[in-house]
Amino acid sequence: MQQDESPDSPTSGKGKAAKPSRLSDIVKSMDTGSGTTIGELVDSLGERAFGALMFIFAVPNILPTPPGTSSILGLPLVILTWQVLIGRQSLWLPSIVRQRHISRDLIATFVSKVTPAMARIERILRPRLGFLVSSDAAERLIGLVTFPLAIVLFMPIPLGNMLPAAAIALIALGLAERDGLAVAIGYVLSLASVAVLVAISSALYIAVVAFFRALLGM
Repeated sequence: MQQDESPDSPTSGKGKAAKPSRLSDIVKSMDTGSGTTIGELVDSLGERAFGALMFIFAVPNILPTPPGTSSILGLPLVILTWQVLIGRQSLWLPSIVRQRHISRDLIATFVSKVTPAMARIERILRPRLGFLVSSDAAERLIGLVTFPLAIVLFMPIPLGNMLPAAAIALIALGLAERDGLAVAIGYVLSLASVAVLVAISSALYIAVVAFFRALLGM
């Protein structure tokens, strides 16, 4: 994917010809001294893989973060994964999303807690199983899997965002490093996320039905 030249939405690309920089290097380069906006964050990445943005928007949902984080980072992730799904060649974000503020504390927490783990994971990532990451069809499948997970992250579901966020983050790493095995493991985590969400939804439904039956003496 090429960088969008629109003044309202400069972004990163999915460049297929050049291998993207390590995501840990991208994270280390983030300024932890002040807050920023989503637009400024995206602009600072320059010509980066879509995987970098997917990772950066997904990972904070795995960490203990202030309430409302998922609503701030979830919407751009929804927009991003949708564009991967439809095969768009440049990332676009509306002004209202680009202007959303990301606090200094959130950025500092992200950099300090994520970078060491990323460095360890990156040691075992390498290009392999290219059919899962290196074609338009493979990238659209990534969008098909991550788009509904991104919607889940955007919704305020208690304890329901950690597994989907982990799945998207792992798929994003695989996409950025062209590691099909990482993408495949991310798909397994995606299935686990769906199973957990179905179980939670079923339990809540049973609890609500039982409550009203007891209330109404049925």
